[in-house]
Amino acid sequence: MSPEQPLGSRAPHFIKRSRPLHLSWQVGVFVVGLAVVAGGVIMLPLPGPGWLVIFAGMAIWATEFVWAQLVLRWTKRKVTEAAQKALDPKVRRRNIILTAVGVTIIAAGLAVYVWKVGLVLPWNVAE
Repeated sequence: MSPEQPLGSRAPHFIKRSRPLHLSWQVGVFVVGLAVVAGGVIMLPLPGPGWLVIFAGMAIWATEFVWAQLVLRWTKRKVTEAAQKALDPKVRRRNIILTAVGVTIIAAGLAVYVWKVGLVLPWNVAE
């Protein structure tokens, strides 16, 4: 695992030297991050990569805010753990079996539907 960067602002040094400039910088980063996160939240029920955009907004916030850096570290750790668990042969075999069972059940349901009704879409079925 690579060493983690220290927590804190990643603003350029000339911005950190001036308190009013640094505060303006933080407000700007917060507003941009908020807009990106809000766009991601809007994309959750709509077509689009909602979670990816939300994490991008969190990454923007993490350039300036320690709390966002900690949230991103925790998220990265959990995603890495989940990926390692998914690569475990037993878990992978179980997932393949469950997927095969689910596909078989769906195929059987579709076969029964086509057998009973024919190749007609559900909204065109005569009562």
